[in-house]
Amino acid sequence: MTLHWKPVFQRGLKDSKFDNHRLKWAENLPQRVLVVRKPDPTILTSFIELLLHLVTDLQLEVFVECSSVSECELCKEEASALSKQFALIAPKLKTFVYGEAAFTDKMIDLIVCLGGDGTLLYASSLFKADVPPILAFHLGSLGFLTPHRFENYRQDLQSVLNNRSYFTMRSRLACTLQKAAAATTENKQVNLVYWLALFATQHIDVIIEDQTVTTMQGDGLIVSSPTGSTAYAMAAGANMIHPSVPALLLAPICPHSLSFRPVILPASTGITVRLAECARSNAWVSFDGRDRQELLPGDHVAITTSEYMVPSISARSPLQDWFSGLAECFHWNVRSLQKALPSSTAANQPAASTAGSGSGSAVAANAADSSSSTASVASADDNLASN
Repeated sequence: MTLHWKPVFQRGLKDSKFDNHRLKWAENLPQRVLVVRKPDPTILTSFIELLLHLVTDLQLEVFVECSSVSECELCKEEASALSKQFALIAPKLKTFVYGEAAFTDKMIDLIVCLGGDGTLLYASSLFKADVPPILAFHLGSLGFLTPHRFENYRQDLQSVLNNRSYFTMRSRLACTLQKAAAATTENKQVNLVYWLALFATQHIDVIIEDQTVTTMQGDGLIVSSPTGSTAYAMAAGANMIHPSVPALLLAPICPHSLSFRPVILPASTGITVRLAECARSNAWVSFDGRDRQELLPGDHVAITTSEYMVPSISARSPLQDWFSGLAECFHWNVRSLQKALPSSTAANQPAASTAGSGSGSAVAANAADSSSSTASVASADDNLASN
């Protein structure tokens, strides 16, 4: 398969192929851009501004959802300068209806998202196989997966077009839903799958390599990719996994057991989750929190890591974006600083003796070395982002 873009491995900051993917267009610059926005009227102005830049300034072919264009059409009544400009470019836009369009990476060169994390996941769901690079601007509620700020959209787009951007490959889950009473199967590409009980403690079989490893009793079960680990799985007490780590996460929801803890499995693991025959009631399965289906005893979903990944363009570096998201979105490890000991108390500490002064000096030296090392990494990150 020939891609319109290709990853380039850049050695420098980290000696890891996962952290240094550089986006480089194989031949020509992208010509076809898919723009997806959150269905929120408060971002219509930003949406129209971006479309004008893509169509008028960059002369690109732009695809948008019909519903988005309809909302923009309603803005014409305001008779603003922006709405008048949109009327001029509206005939040039290519429109599609969700569920009817079958996009491939040969039809679209670049995806631009305006919204939150759900918008990025929605955009990737439009592609059943390979996904083009996604440039996601934070105009939603959380923004953990959307590191770019809209006020910098011109500069960020230019960096992408000039091959100066880096990206993270986000894995997805390949899911096959099989209902016991149906002969057909249903295939999906998602980031998170979870089962929920309705009215009673549920019995859910977990099958790996054709062996039932456990039967979960509780409210539900989550199977997640690393990208999905910072969503429902995190709220259920599971670990947060960096998207570059090849893994699958299996986490219970309110298990009726003190010993059932979340586990991280190799990405190649095949997991089958089945509503046990002894289940007291039906259950619901949800894919990325959108597509929900009722399950009867015996129905199951087979899950493994998909071969089709999602290239997500970084604002700085993949690691910097991830840790910034943890700090800004989740306030990870936020704590008020502990006060220093009073001078009189510190003077009475045994460690303050002459015998311990050498040890104290060594600790101070180590702290200085650590600070210097941290500064070096930060400086390398800045250099990487500016190249």
